[in-house]
Amino acid sequence: MKPSVAERILQGLQEFTKSLEGHEVISEKFTCRKIDLNLIPKPYDPKKVKKTRKLLGTSQAMFALFLGVSVKTVRSWEQGINTPSVMACRFMDEIQRDPPYWIRRLKEAVVVK
Repeated sequence: MKPSVAERILQGLQEFTKSLEGHEVISEKFTCRKIDLNLIPKPYDPKKVKKTRKLLGTSQAMFALFLGVSVKTVRSWEQGINTPSVMACRFMDEIQRDPPYWIRRLKEAVVVK
């Protein structure tokens, strides 16, 4: 009878543990992969922030709520007083990458009172 998935995982982990304890070169016995992600955010100047907000068709207030920042923060970005944080830039990169998805997500978040 074929071992279950759980049994195969357990067996693999036991082999891995044995190899570690035996000071074996892991990459010679097991498949090892290194994955890098190119997720360095682009810088956002005032025009690019506003363009990103306009992609969603939102006001500064709605955009601020969506990003989890204050309206004052969005306003300062669009006026060039401050620059967006790395996290905000990453989020805006994602919005730029697939606006229809984020428009849908924004609409799903709307709560009518």
